Amino acid sequence: MNTTNDQDFIDMKELRLKFAEEADEQITTLENSVLILEDNPTDNEQIELVFRVMHTLKGSGGMFGYNKISEFTHDLETIYDYVRKGDIKIDNELLDITLQSIDHLKNLLNSGDNLSESLLKDHVHYTAKIKAFVAIKLDSLQKSEDHEEATGTEISDIAQNENELWPSTYFISFKPNDYIFNNGTNPLYLLDEINSLGETFAVPHINSIPELGEFDPEKCYTWWEIFVSTTENQGTIADVFIFVEDDSTINIQKVSEDNLFSFEPFIDYMKNLKASQEITDLKALNQIIVELPEKQHPFEIEKIVEDKEVIELPIAKEIPRPKPETPAKKSKNTISSIRVSSEKVDTLMNLASEMVTMQARLSMYAEKKNDLELISIAENVQKLSKQLRDNAFSISLIPISSILTRFQRLVRDLSASLGKKVNFVIEGQGTELDKNIIERITDPLLHILRNSLDHGIEEPKERLENGKPEEGTILFKAYHSGSNINIEIKDDGAGIDTDIILRKARQNKLIGEEESLTKKQILNLIFAPGFSTATKVSDISGRGVGMDVVNKKISEIRGEVFVDSEPGKGSTITIVLPLTLSIIDGMQVKIGDTYFIIPTSAVHKIYTINHDFIERSFDNIIILEGKQIPYFYLRKQFHINSKIPPREEVLVVKYENREVGLIIDKVTSEFQTVLKPLGKHYKNLEFISGGTILGDGSVALVLDTNKIISKFSNDNNKLEEI
Repeated sequence: MNTTNDQDFIDMKELRLKFAEEADEQITTLENSVLILEDNPTDNEQIELVFRVMHTLKGSGGMFGYNKISEFTHDLETIYDYVRKGDIKIDNELLDITLQSIDHLKNLLNSGDNLSESLLKDHVHYTAKIKAFVAIKLDSLQKSEDHEEATGTEISDIAQNENELWPSTYFISFKPNDYIFNNGTNPLYLLDEINSLGETFAVPHINSIPELGEFDPEKCYTWWEIFVSTTENQGTIADVFIFVEDDSTINIQKVSEDNLFSFEPFIDYMKNLKASQEITDLKALNQIIVELPEKQHPFEIEKIVEDKEVIELPIAKEIPRPKPETPAKKSKNTISSIRVSSEKVDTLMNLASEMVTMQARLSMYAEKKNDLELISIAENVQKLSKQLRDNAFSISLIPISSILTRFQRLVRDLSASLGKKVNFVIEGQGTELDKNIIERITDPLLHILRNSLDHGIEEPKERLENGKPEEGTILFKAYHSGSNINIEIKDDGAGIDTDIILRKARQNKLIGEEESLTKKQILNLIFAPGFSTATKVSDISGRGVGMDVVNKKISEIRGEVFVDSEPGKGSTITIVLPLTLSIIDGMQVKIGDTYFIIPTSAVHKIYTINHDFIERSFDNIIILEGKQIPYFYLRKQFHINSKIPPREEVLVVKYENREVGLIIDKVTSEFQTVLKPLGKHYKNLEFISGGTILGDGSVALVLDTNKIISKFSNDNNKLEEI
């Protein structure tokens, strides 16, 4: 068994997985930047970002066996190199090609280099499309510029004669950190890329390599000094090292505005370097530069080596570098963030949940023993478990902006295919949600947006006839509302015709012919299984499977969907979601011998009343502080027939602008609640969102107060049995 080879295989597999994760993020960043450029085509910051992402994918793709990605991004990078130099302007054709290429990159990332027949065909097609685009643009540029202007540029493809370009010579000092191999970097690949820029001479420094007994194969002991003569600028050279900047000491400086490789004294100088394997005679090099003919505009080379070590020098002004935001005393190697797999976050949340449950048992045991020291320990454990819970919860939150690129892309592509003009406005992109909720809400949101584009926003001609602007607007808005997150998707389109919905519902036997419904009840019919008003089937909508699935998916994560619409003015779909699916602060309440949990954030006020007061109430309405409050008498709803106490408590819970009273026997304590699913046998209990384990090991049901209030609203304040 070859353990070393097996370990190498495992390490490479892990590195490939790491690359795939990072590349997926890079491609998402790329897509987002391109969409920004659609509105701001001269945004140089985004242009540079697009180029850098492509350059990173090209350089790192080949290292990890994604050669097709490396090849493809090389061609794509060429376009944006010309864009950032100002030789190609961003237009719709370029944006379309780039977005199509991004879709292809996603497919290449999923498949690796083992392309299917159809994917290989796409690969050839898009590669040819990019090359053709570059050729046409450069040909057009060539024809529009006279010979003298073309000579002054740095684009070698435009020059008719290589002598028209003026190569400069640069000196590069590249010293990798000892553990640069850990991130999968092979420094030799970088040297090879420098070599592709022009004539190159590299001096390897191997003096730090230890004796064999002390040699660590995971360490890099070699560093390089390089001369390169190239027509590229200093920024292009710096881009070669773009993804090892934090793992290396790099210095780049121009030493001559001519090709020193054609100057005999410099060739002799390099021969001496080759023999000595080190640069020591700086005076000789400076003397060579000083003696260059006048046309070569000599520079005096700065001192770059001292005691055979690299001294960091300022990078040339033409290479942009962000200013550090950390305090000066803070180590430059301080890591501000780390990448953690979602599985580890899920494990952390599960452990925090179990910690909360064990803490509840400890507290109950301490109270039974009446041991003051044990009670004190239990209280401290409770504080720590709460801090652990809150910290774990904050780690699991991600901003909703992480999925917005998909929505922007959908609106762009679908509006174009439908022949509609749409302005997609986003508000609250920094709003954070549990990552598990975001994963499960993405598809429902995509379907709602499709409906807004297909059924909501009218065609430009129709909008103008109706006195509306030619361009429609879809607003995507996320915001906090109490203990919930609300997401609104609002359009200014045709709206929903309730008469059409009512007629269709009666045709489908969803309601009786004579049944009378409120506007809200009619609009809610769009969530009925199989309901659709589309007159023809399309790839976008109209198959009778849609909003009912949206409603079901959102209900599965304890969310709710509301719809409001005005014919001719537009529609608003509001999704109300919990902050998390795992842990909440709850009130432990008792009815008879049964315990329930009610989310603390939902409780507005608590009142104590006599049972006689409830008996005298009419139509399930009680008066509290002069206000009429509809109530749920939970003892009756849950068929609890034990002895009724003379005094009971009313928990007034709020949701939006509505209030409902929940009548219980009493509140026993506050409780950190770990939500557990109840299984398929209890899925039809719409008022129950899950269960939790109490300190004594028994199970308490967690009530969904939002569903209770919704039922009051839908039933016109009339109670029904569960």
